[in-house]
Amino acid sequence: MSLTAELDVLREGSGLQMPPKALMTFQDSIEDLSRSGIVARSLKVGDVAPDFLLPNAVGENVQFSNVLENGPVVLTFYRGGWCPFCSAELQAYENVLGGIQRLGATVVAISPQTPDNSMTTAEKENLTFDVLSDVQNEVARKFGIVYHVQDELQALYADLGLDLPAFNGDTSFDLPVPATFVIDADRMIHLAFVDPDYTRRLDPTEVLSVLRKLQMAA
Repeated sequence: MSLTAELDVLREGSGLQMPPKALMTFQDSIEDLSRSGIVARSLKVGDVAPDFLLPNAVGENVQFSNVLENGPVVLTFYRGGWCPFCSAELQAYENVLGGIQRLGATVVAISPQTPDNSMTTAEKENLTFDVLSDVQNEVARKFGIVYHVQDELQALYADLGLDLPAFNGDTSFDLPVPATFVIDADRMIHLAFVDPDYTRRLDPTEVLSVLRKLQMAA
């Protein structure tokens, strides 16, 4: 099943399981975020991605520019392992990781979770690529994709048993918009997908297509 099809199933299941008021709160938050202009402010194709240093799930620091020395990077920002749509996306990239590596590229995932919670996510999803911890969203801010979770949504997360401060190690209630970038060795962005609707993600087949083009142009 493609990632797009799996997300459709998840979306339908969420709609059946949640009370109408909760669904309306989620939908209102997506619409508010869409109107905020965050997509227009985010980094785009042709922009140069910032360099950064972040810890991976086992606490080792990863320098982005060093990873890029090995070829293009598929950089995907996700909200956290508590998000089923994020979990589906991470699994989708794990499933096509061999194909990405054969095209000379590396996958790196980033969330605001603490390293311990990133480790939990990596183990739960059996991930073999780096999962980095961007505590307080410092790197995500450089990509222009950070937003504040409004009070109504904070209350809903609490009702659902999701303790964001515990996951992220801070009380900011800031999250990254799920986003995926394909970045070449010169830090040039060749693909940028930023969508305020957390239930939609870029299908890895589109990433593979861009990587093939980059390989042919090399």
